[in-house]
Amino acid sequence: MHIESEQLQAFLLDANLVPKGKLEGAVKSALKAKKRLRDVLLEQNLLTEETLLRMEAYILGIPFVDLEKEKIDPTVLKIIPEPIAKSHNIVAFRSKEQDLEVAMLDPDDLATIDFIRKKSNLKILPRLTTTASIKQVLRQYSKSLEAEFGELIQKDAVGIKVVKEDEAQKKEGKEDLKKVAEELPVIRIVDTLMRHAILQRASDIHIEPTEKEVVVRYRIDGILRDAMVLPKAASSGIVARIKVLSDLQLDEHRLPQDGRFKVETDEYRYSLRVSILPVFDGEKIVMRLLSESANAFTLEQLGFRGEALEHIQKSLRKPVGMILVTGPTGCGKTTTLYSMMEILNTPQVNISTVEDPIEYRMPRVNQTQVNSKVGLTFASGLRSLLRQDPDILMVGEIRDKETADLAINSALTGHLVLSTLHTNSAAGSLPRLVDMGAEPFLISSTLSVIVGQRLVRRLLEEKEPYKLTTKELARLTPYCNVEKITRILQEQKLLSPKGRLQDVEFFKPKPTKDFPDGYKGRVGIYEVLPITESIKQLLVQKATSDQIQEQAEKEGMLTMVDDGFIKAVQGLTTIEEVLRVITE
Repeated sequence: MHIESEQLQAFLLDANLVPKGKLEGAVKSALKAKKRLRDVLLEQNLLTEETLLRMEAYILGIPFVDLEKEKIDPTVLKIIPEPIAKSHNIVAFRSKEQDLEVAMLDPDDLATIDFIRKKSNLKILPRLTTTASIKQVLRQYSKSLEAEFGELIQKDAVGIKVVKEDEAQKKEGKEDLKKVAEELPVIRIVDTLMRHAILQRASDIHIEPTEKEVVVRYRIDGILRDAMVLPKAASSGIVARIKVLSDLQLDEHRLPQDGRFKVETDEYRYSLRVSILPVFDGEKIVMRLLSESANAFTLEQLGFRGEALEHIQKSLRKPVGMILVTGPTGCGKTTTLYSMMEILNTPQVNISTVEDPIEYRMPRVNQTQVNSKVGLTFASGLRSLLRQDPDILMVGEIRDKETADLAINSALTGHLVLSTLHTNSAAGSLPRLVDMGAEPFLISSTLSVIVGQRLVRRLLEEKEPYKLTTKELARLTPYCNVEKITRILQEQKLLSPKGRLQDVEFFKPKPTKDFPDGYKGRVGIYEVLPITESIKQLLVQKATSDQIQEQAEKEGMLTMVDDGFIKAVQGLTTIEEVLRVITE
């Protein structure tokens, strides 16, 4: 019986509150009530999990530990086998002489504690911790990519067969490749590459053949990093394995191919978009990783603030109109649209989308995948969606005049339309739509707001403060208006009314072992352009993007550079990051 249950029984008996015959039922009811209270407090955000656990630790007289930033000694970590650690949410994190400190979510799990005590022959000291801490420590069970591949290659290199190019093009080459793809060494290599990419929060995996080897790179927080170099002998097997997973043609080596597949474990579910391109030394593979279990962010979590946030919220409250999100590939446009749909997604509305590809699954949203092979394009998909009685439409991208006209007409006929456009700035979207052939007066009648965005890397909590020198300030001048940024920081109360930009405290990254660049994750920098009467007039007059930009700034629009400097002062990112993404 659990200690907590015994304590409660003793209290009820001593106080003569419950007859002895009904004691067990009363204890069970009390413990259930406690769990329900705990769930309610968490669901309604009245208390965080950490606060509740700290309170519980204090009451039980057990220390609370936060292990989210701790690097555990592998020899200590592996005292508890990984399957036990995962199934019982318990990890070993410190050992001293005959004592072993373990962090867990349920300190009353005496059976597990006793099992570990017998297995390790050590005295077990339980500590309370959070779910996030347990997950962070569980990730440390995985070996480093280099170590794991070192073992794989040493153990299995003899099992990797080379399929020569001329052989692969023969009729029997398809069967040869299929056998290679099903060999254990190849399967293990591909699985390991994907698992480490997911653990390192990579968005893309690049597998690039060269003359003598295969280079594997991961894109993490927007930056490509070398991950591994594999023997050239592994190339044909890796390509064949990924083609089998993606249901692509094994014996096609001359044409590009696109496909997708899913990986699923108890910890994660990912959809992988695969692109295979013939290059001089073989076939290059790029896989985009899309988490199917990721939760939508709020607009505030994405980095929207102040008047920019108010303009978007106002546009989302309108039952009709069009909202555009602009920027280059990989700048988070789709994530922004999904966050908007999360706000709009209620039982009272019918939301339908046409996307290429469907990057995230959303409950109660009717999502359609573009398939050009069968004639399902953005335009044809949107035309069909209009017959599905929608209230809100999301078009993955406006690429041509037909899609632009349909989106604008949908907004005119009583729908709220969300979409993306590939332009460098919010102001540049208006001339781009006109260039596509859309009528300026129709654009001005339907557009509510345009969001321009980029993603910058987010600094770790530990960072180094500094102030700009005169020389550094001079280097900023070609990229930004120093006087304007100074004025904005004064208006935002991030700088005293008579202060200079040199007086502001900025931050530099502080590298750590786990994050050698000093960054973790990304945050958006934005410019939000509301379509005001003056902007509409300029649009009808077919003004240039520079003229529209100038007018928008006069009316108070913060540019992406302005927003980036505000976030740099707040310690979210660095000036270097802001300038990097703006000048790319």
